[in-house]
Amino acid sequence: MPQYNYDEAQEALQYIQQFTDTTPKTAIISGSGLGDIADIIDAHAIIQAQDIPNWPSSTAPGHAGRIITGTVSGRPVIMLQGRLHYYEGYPLKAVTFPERVLGMMGVQEVIITNASGAVSMSLNSGDIIAIRDHINLMCNNPLIGQNEDRWNERFPDMTHAYNPELLAILKDMGIHQGVYAALAGPSFETPSEVRMLGMLGADVVGMSTVPEVIVANSMGLKVCVLSCVANMCAGIEYGKLMSGHEVLEVMQASAKRLAGIIRDLIERLNGESE
Repeated sequence: MPQYNYDEAQEALQYIQQFTDTTPKTAIISGSGLGDIADIIDAHAIIQAQDIPNWPSSTAPGHAGRIITGTVSGRPVIMLQGRLHYYEGYPLKAVTFPERVLGMMGVQEVIITNASGAVSMSLNSGDIIAIRDHINLMCNNPLIGQNEDRWNERFPDMTHAYNPELLAILKDMGIHQGVYAALAGPSFETPSEVRMLGMLGADVVGMSTVPEVIVANSMGLKVCVLSCVANMCAGIEYGKLMSGHEVLEVMQASAKRLAGIIRDLIERLNGESE
């Protein structure tokens, strides 16, 4: 049984590095039903996650379980086509194991995508927003336990968990921002929970992302999160029931537009680095 420690991450890294001769500058992590984002990548190699030593396998619908290396507009990238969730029964050290490997690989920034439910009445199904802050209601943290000094300091600061430079670029691109609340799932929120989240200041809610953001920050990666609103939360639309199938349908319909946003963001990053 993997412990998801430094040595195991090193084994996974060495396996992946066989398929690329360039250190990726940007990592992209696709959320539920968003695997088609990979269409923007000029792929050099496709790796099955199940073949990577110590790599946990996704069991959630809409997650292909593949890793793609290549370029986007000439920028070296690596894409995780699928992610792990706490509700799948994995410990958070497993959920965030890919971010450990990405950090050790030398990735500079990570663009994370997810599906979310709208808490704010100003949002609609199909909207895409940039997350500027989060509220962790999972009652857990991936940094709990013995600290690994080769990965991070014991108490990483989270004031700018979502990189201000990347948020400024997205704002210039016309992408609105909001606050993401993370719950453990997999059940959808009750109407009372949704009202509570609104009072806490959340704009959207989901079942992922926050553990990954915490670990990516602890390893010094610049973090950007783009959230696709899949549905209005319980109680907002009278009589409407939540459905996982509906989430995947909306995400698949939004994937092309989201891919365009990511491509534009990467092109701007290329411009800033010249």
